[in-house]
Amino acid sequence: MKVMMIFDQTQAGLGGKESPDLPMGGKPMAIGSCGMFQRFMDQNDGKVIATLWCGDGTFKEDTEKNAKKFAAMAKKFQPDVVICGPCFNYAGYGLMAAKTALTINELVGIPAFAIMSKECEQAIEEYKDKVTILKMPKKGGTGLNEALSEMCQFAKMLVDKADTTAFKAEHAY
Repeated sequence: MKVMMIFDQTQAGLGGKESPDLPMGGKPMAIGSCGMFQRFMDQNDGKVIATLWCGDGTFKEDTEKNAKKFAAMAKKFQPDVVICGPCFNYAGYGLMAAKTALTINELVGIPAFAIMSKECEQAIEEYKDKVTILKMPKKGGTGLNEALSEMCQFAKMLVDKADTTAFKAEHAY
């Protein structure tokens, strides 16, 4: 399973809240927080083939254009699935992830989804009926390993074209 990750500046390891203006970029490899879920990716025969990033402030400047840029990069890299997140409780990243997953699904046809905590309520309310958003704990919350494992399991289910109805009922908003 070839996976492409979409990160904000924090998850990419390129800055924190002080760097919302980080320009969009990418590398054909796993970077940043990929290490925290690598073992779950391995358990699902997954390999991160590309990591794209954008500061959440940069993304917010033109959400349509920036989501379409991510979609174009997904088309170029041709992953089997795109994971937008994990967003934890970063609201700006949650909005970026949900919008990007929706745009990739609509324009490229590669399955994409987001994962975030309930604190990203604006993104969840706006996008939960348009794109799959998996649940996860906020930064420092309990249940992180379970959520990251479920993220990788869900990615594999999408690639295998498995029935995700029951999984989404239990693990998505």
